[in-house]
Amino acid sequence: MKQRIVSCCHKETGFTLIELLVVIAILAILAALLLPVISRAKPKAHKTQCISNLHQLGIGLRSFVADNNAYPPYHGLITPNGPWEGGWASKLQSEVGSSKPIREFLFTGIWRCPSASKVIPWSDDAKEPFCSYGDNASGVALGKGSNSFGLDGVRNIPIAIAKQASAAPAVESSVAVPADMMAIGDSLEGMLLLRRWYIPQVDNFGLGSTRHQGSINVLFCDGHVESPTLRFVFKDTSDVALVRWNRDHQPHRDSLLNRP
Repeated sequence: MKQRIVSCCHKETGFTLIELLVVIAILAILAALLLPVISRAKPKAHKTQCISNLHQLGIGLRSFVADNNAYPPYHGLITPNGPWEGGWASKLQSEVGSSKPIREFLFTGIWRCPSASKVIPWSDDAKEPFCSYGDNASGVALGKGSNSFGLDGVRNIPIAIAKQASAAPAVESSVAVPADMMAIGDSLEGMLLLRRWYIPQVDNFGLGSTRHQGSINVLFCDGHVESPTLRFVFKDTSDVALVRWNRDHQPHRDSLLNRP
């Protein structure tokens, strides 16, 4: 007697074309919702890192001021081996870390904003290094002559030759309102200088308008950090905006450069 063989047919199951299209559509919707969030996450993280850097520089600045009762001059003064020898960045580096040649620390650690990108005409072999942060050395009076309302003290010589000259440092008591006086901020031009820049040109050197989504990170003399808009810092000519540049907490509107 032959053994009866019974074969069972199993129906293969899977996604239908319509089901696949539905899944793809759902994934596309989710991607569309998530992409803006992801695209904003990186710049936000960079901004947070930059603010943290400025907080650390603020600790160094307050330490230097406490020890010397004055702010470090922009270029440093001709007083070899004294507290004023070397520029402001070298002085703060000594407060927050080990003393190193300026080219060895300006591109790393708390001295580098991750959103500060070099653009033409800066290059790796440029005579001056591309810097993330600048010192408010001159206030609103930059380029207007001898007097400085920033943290570089009073100079009786043209700014063009300031590097070879001495000047009285800005003493701590000369800053009328430390909580409303900008000390250090994002350098939009790659120099170790924070100055009242011309907004249409902020992208010429360091992509300033997109670095922090239209804002600039600024450390104040009392150690706190804010992120005001570029327009408020560089364009606004109200007293509220201008006094933040100057030691005496006055607007000095007559010292503004003639810019549109």
